[in-house]
Amino acid sequence: MKLDAFDAALVRELQQDGRVSYQRLAESLGVSREAARARVHRLLESGTVRVVGIVRPWVVGIGAVAHVSLDVEGPGRPAAEVAAARPASSFVSCTAGARAVVAELRVADEAALEREFAVLRSAPGVRGIEVFRCTRLVRDAYSPATDPAGAREAGAEAAPAAPDAAAVPAVTGVTGVPAAAPPVERPPAVDEVDRTLLGLLQADGRASFAALAERVGLSQPATRARVLRLLQSGAVHVTGLVDSRAVGVREAVGVGLTVRGGASAAAAAAARLPGINYVAAGYGRFDVVCGVDASDRPTLLATLDALRASAGVVRLESWYHLEIVKESYTYDLPL
Repeated sequence: MKLDAFDAALVRELQQDGRVSYQRLAESLGVSREAARARVHRLLESGTVRVVGIVRPWVVGIGAVAHVSLDVEGPGRPAAEVAAARPASSFVSCTAGARAVVAELRVADEAALEREFAVLRSAPGVRGIEVFRCTRLVRDAYSPATDPAGAREAGAEAAPAAPDAAAVPAVTGVTGVPAAAPPVERPPAVDEVDRTLLGLLQADGRASFAALAERVGLSQPATRARVLRLLQSGAVHVTGLVDSRAVGVREAVGVGLTVRGGASAAAAAAARLPGINYVAAGYGRFDVVCGVDASDRPTLLATLDALRASAGVVRLESWYHLEIVKESYTYDLPL
């Protein structure tokens, strides 16, 4: 389903606040409440848009993130399926690059990473793995927040900064600025009721306060207060995820950068470029890893050239995502 101008405007609103009321949508877009409601329902029922809660890694104890490239002899798909079956993997792709398969792992600690590496090394056809160890998530996939200074440690996010229009990868080509959560000095405590609410929001970001209250056994006002605290603290961001085909995304590419000096400046510069949906700084095979979405090859080339021209970048390696086998940024939370 192709988005028209009105749909695109709705998407911008849902990116900023997935729980925005129909009345506010109507007022913002200059239509009746019924028209806004009907369009949102059409987008949701067609599967073009999903409204979900994106839970921050620190909430579920993620303390180690790594990007792994698999050197495979023979077909890459069997190894990709092994990687995709691991709960630790958030992203797995078969690529047209130097390595047949790439994967991102998100786990609690270094020991858990080592266990995942052992599984990947034993996957069919794998001759070896190369690891980029992420130390700072400058832009996380589907996240409303960026960290231009590169100060956020992987798995322990600091106060989020205001993003630019490219913060949500599935909506490249739809202009809009997702709202950032207000800054907080430290992550709030999250109890079992909060975790259940987060699990429910992961499944349906627009679930009513009444429905959520019934599931957790609290009053509607108490449930509303908890949900607002989770949203305002940055523990979760409710956003609209859009089928990339509906907004003209045709090219999906991963990029690894080698830089001169510190990686933070290059990572921050990459995060400011249009079309960049993911940026991580770290060490290992690369100094910075990025994700790029583009509507066509000229646009993709322009983005890659801009990355090459960034201060401190001395080498760029890219790989096409021919088949994304897994992409999931949800966590195992109670429902």
